[in-house]
Amino acid sequence: MSRLRVAVLASGNGSNLRALHGASLEEEARFAIALVIGNNSGSGALAYAREAGIPAAHMSGRTHPDPEELDEAMRATLVAHDTALVVTAGYMKKLGPRVREEFGGRIINIHPALLPRHGGQGMYGKAVHEAVLAAGDAVSGPTVHFVTEEYDMGAVIARSEVPVLPDDTVDSLAERVLAAEHLLLPAVVQIIATRDPAADR
Repeated sequence: MSRLRVAVLASGNGSNLRALHGASLEEEARFAIALVIGNNSGSGALAYAREAGIPAAHMSGRTHPDPEELDEAMRATLVAHDTALVVTAGYMKKLGPRVREEFGGRIINIHPALLPRHGGQGMYGKAVHEAVLAAGDAVSGPTVHFVTEEYDMGAVIARSEVPVLPDDTVDSLAERVLAAEHLLLPAVVQIIATRDPAADR
């Protein structure tokens, strides 16, 4: 059975990459991790990919100082690995126009809050959970959405609600939301792969 070829873009530890890869190894999985691109050469995500035998590439302003060249290099690398779906998971850079045009409608991101609340430029990591607590929200949780030119503005695909507890700290809320991310993202990718004719190639 052919599987949808997924490229994961990550900047940090790569916990969502690990969750996706683990899910892709299940017998019923309809997707496979075909490529990992990271903009941080020392990231845990790239280290994990190499250890797991997944093709991995460090591509950043250090490897390609010209943003247009970086954009084109990423596009070409994704195409060369026959990528059908791009997943940005903790990827801290905005994608360039060539990548967005090449994979229009086939780029998704996971955000650690219930969009459209607490999204936009600068809203990542602990800043998101600080904003949730400051707002007094009763629930939070991850959102998977399509990537567009503007941060966190693409159509929402799925959400998973996580209660905000009275004694929550930024760290305790972040830990609980991350656990929900690790369930939601593989489930969404599996659904996309099941419905996508590219998985039958």
